[in-house]
Amino acid sequence: MQDPSALHQSRFFSLVLSVSFYQSPIQYVSDVKADSNQEIHIFPLNTVLFPGGLLPLKVFEQRYIEMTKACIRDNRPFGVCLIREGREVGTAAVPEAIGCLAAIESWDMPQLGLFQLIARGGERFRILETSVAPNHLLSAVIEPIPPDAASAPVDSLCRQVLQAVIEKVGAAQFPAPVRLDDASWVGYRLAEVLPLGARVKQELLEATDAAHRLERLRALLVQQGLKEKEG
Repeated sequence: MQDPSALHQSRFFSLVLSVSFYQSPIQYVSDVKADSNQEIHIFPLNTVLFPGGLLPLKVFEQRYIEMTKACIRDNRPFGVCLIREGREVGTAAVPEAIGCLAAIESWDMPQLGLFQLIARGGERFRILETSVAPNHLLSAVIEPIPPDAASAPVDSLCRQVLQAVIEKVGAAQFPAPVRLDDASWVGYRLAEVLPLGARVKQELLEATDAAHRLERLRALLVQQGLKEKEG
């Protein structure tokens, strides 16, 4: 087994670094909130968005162009959910019941019929009911999921591994300020950068509290042969 200080020598760390990091300073704010029984548009994707994370998107389907225009015009978020059944394009996919609000941080239209967006993750939510428009744009009535308790302890192995990643790729690739003493921040950021399958990431998004999320992440790290640095 190896400690996180030797991560740069491991194949596992190479996989971590293969993740595309967003090349811009990111401010960590959590003011993208949901109201009970709020109705929002849903963007089903083959990826999982976590609170505080950034998601680059290329929007070219007409239904999502209309969604993007409405969100920009009304300054409102949409919801990102992992696809449970179906595909990203074509008829409306069936989303997972738990997703993450997304606010458009910046946008550009480099050509007619194409939006390039940077969306920021806000609160998690649970879908209560869905409806599908004639153009296959999915909407849902949602309820917010309360944030993790602030008092959860930070697992030392998870902290050390994330710190090693931050030192390697630079703090500017992560939401500022770096919050290695915040169990939610550590858990969400580690879940983003580890080379995990989408279903595992969804499980981590759905974790009922930060301690449970870190416990699951620790087990995944141990499976990769990592252990805490002594001393």
